Amino acid sequence: MSLAADTREAARARPFVLDALRAGVLNHSAAAAWLADEADLGDGNGDADTDAIATALRRFREELPDYGTAERAASVSMRSGVGVVDDDGGDVDGSDADPLLRVGGAAVTPAGRDTAILATGAVDAAALAAVLRRLAVADVVVEAAGVAGETLVVVVGRRDGATAVRVAEAALAAVPTDGE
Repeated sequence: MSLAADTREAARARPFVLDALRAGVLNHSAAAAWLADEADLGDGNGDADTDAIATALRRFREELPDYGTAERAASVSMRSGVGVVDDDGGDVDGSDADPLLRVGGAAVTPAGRDTAILATGAVDAAALAAVLRRLAVADVVVEAAGVAGETLVVVVGRRDGATAVRVAEAALAAVPTDGE
């Protein structure tokens, strides 16, 4: 592959670089130096033409759609007293209640010390990704998360519940779009 193609591939493999390119806020020279090292875009001897990489980034930016966000119409609520438990597909917590979320061998049940944040409405994987990214920035540890149909579930520690609701509402108000 050419250096330009390698640079595009390296940017695509690092979504934050792609987002910064699309938003027009990337320092091309600094990003070129970082990518040369991080993605090994040099000649294999530690030498990289960072000017050529920066130029490839500028040209790639011209091909990308502008960064944009869209609000998702969703109702966000909090449910206390949930837990993540092993699930064999049967009665997971001794009650008749259905799990809020089931993934592989685990389930989020209405019995525990954690808090579930539920968003119902226009949610999808992109909305879940936006919520998870913002929760990470807010230093909120996520115990479980998933989305199916029109429901998004994120489980956090009890003390982080109120913060997680605010973060989820803000994230759903500005979910990044793919620009198409």
